[in-house]
Amino acid sequence: MNSSESSPVNADIDPANLPCHIAIIMDGNGRWAKKRILNRIEGHKKGADVVRLIVRTCREIGISILTLYAFSTENWQRPKIEVAALMSLLKNFLESEQKEMLDNNIRLNAIGQIEKLPEDVQHVLHKSMTLTKKNNGLMLNLALSYGGRAEIVRMVREIATKTKEGKIDPDLITPELVSDFLYTKGMPDPDLLIRTSGEMRISNFLLWQIAYTEIFVTKTLWPDFGKQEFLQILKHYQRRERRFGKV
Repeated sequence: MNSSESSPVNADIDPANLPCHIAIIMDGNGRWAKKRILNRIEGHKKGADVVRLIVRTCREIGISILTLYAFSTENWQRPKIEVAALMSLLKNFLESEQKEMLDNNIRLNAIGQIEKLPEDVQHVLHKSMTLTKKNNGLMLNLALSYGGRAEIVRMVREIATKTKEGKIDPDLITPELVSDFLYTKGMPDPDLLIRTSGEMRISNFLLWQIAYTEIFVTKTLWPDFGKQEFLQILKHYQRRERRFGKV
């Protein structure tokens, strides 16, 4: 699929049955570059173009929340030169997209161990979130230095501390209370999780939140992912019957 696709929204998409919250594991940038005998960073740059396309598409069709797995806690273990390039690319992306987010009523949010990001990236990130905080259209949720297990450990520590202080009754700990101590507090769980590149694993992403999320895996590498394939996945989602453990 060509990431520059600009065709109108498919008429077969039912606007009354759209997922409220879509999460995407954007996988395959490195393999895309390797297949073309390019530096891995070129794959990440191409992937950033696809991010722009999918964000615009979500805004056009009326998706409320889009959560993108942009950088995991495990990604810090990659070669330092690649991590530095990714941080630079992230900073440039945030700076270049500020106007579009403001012009198109997009609110930027971030989840994860943001304090571990380089200071200059944190500065631009917080500036973008502040500038767009009053926007009430699409929420673009970037998972940065994020790991599902780390999030759960953080939640357990916070609840344990408040329990020890007598602020929480252990007998009153519910799934709803647990959700209130996660990065995604106040957000509905994802209705649809898309993973590109064909890998059949969750990769430590939103482990609590995707308990009943519909999952779709495509073999397409993220830099080759396009609007039409995205819309086809939404059509497939709309044909599924969500049971939430019921008959």
